[in-house]
Amino acid sequence: MKIAILSHKASLYSTRRLKEAGEQRGHTMHVIDYLRCYMDITSRRAKVMYSGKELTGYDAVIPRIGASNTFYGTAVVRQFEVMGVFSSNDSQAITRSRDKLRCMQLLAREGIGLPVTGFAHSTKDIDGLIDTVGGPPLVVKLIEGTQGVGVILAETRKAAEAVIEAFRGLKANILVQEYIGEAGGCDLRCLVVGGKVVASMERRAARGTGEFRSNLHRGGTAHKVRITPDERSTAVRAAKAMGLRVAGVDILRSNHGPLVMEVNSSPGLEGVENATSVDVASRIIEFLEQSPRRIPRRDRIKG
Repeated sequence: MKIAILSHKASLYSTRRLKEAGEQRGHTMHVIDYLRCYMDITSRRAKVMYSGKELTGYDAVIPRIGASNTFYGTAVVRQFEVMGVFSSNDSQAITRSRDKLRCMQLLAREGIGLPVTGFAHSTKDIDGLIDTVGGPPLVVKLIEGTQGVGVILAETRKAAEAVIEAFRGLKANILVQEYIGEAGGCDLRCLVVGGKVVASMERRAARGTGEFRSNLHRGGTAHKVRITPDERSTAVRAAKAMGLRVAGVDILRSNHGPLVMEVNSSPGLEGVENATSVDVASRIIEFLEQSPRRIPRRDRIKG
């Protein structure tokens, strides 16, 4: 197969591992900076151009789209889809999962466990919003945030009010969620590929720092963990609700079962591969091998 990895940086661990895994399995692998792609959207002859050349003959693409480049990155993925090229995650699913509010609404519709979550536009409704979530401590999240950026724990009502007012004063869209204290600064990251959990790890916030976020980018640690059937089912259902074939699903262990915090369409592979010794990159390539080589014309674009 001829496979394109759409990545802004070829040096990133996940990009390198996917390229290595594909080549080891005998495929032709190209890393393409999607921000340098440009598109010819002519009817019946859609093209993706890169460095002055038309990109042709690809059997599949693996999108590794950065959160800050979602709009343009998904446009490139969609153009490949119009051309009939299969994507490990389609453009609509990536866009859906990147919108935290939409993600939560879709998960709730499917009956998947979530922390109690509130959303409001006006600062006049702060008291009602805090009461809806259940009062402090609570977590305030920027809808556009990633890797723990823009996530704040408000331990008192006054602190919560101040943080919400500050964000709304900047016209930032935020979610307010209940704080799951029994999770103890830990969460689960489950890697779902093709409707199956292929690896899972427990992430723990850095101790002695006052940090409650478990992101590895913020000094958290990770180790392999055995998940329960309920947690496994929750991860698979969450990925399916987003329409994602490859996803990282973040879950909190609560007193009333697994709760989904986030569904990531471009999960990093370094932490989970190091923690579990599972070759996740090869699992993704294997999934592509079993997938259709071309998208039927009637299914090439769904909006």
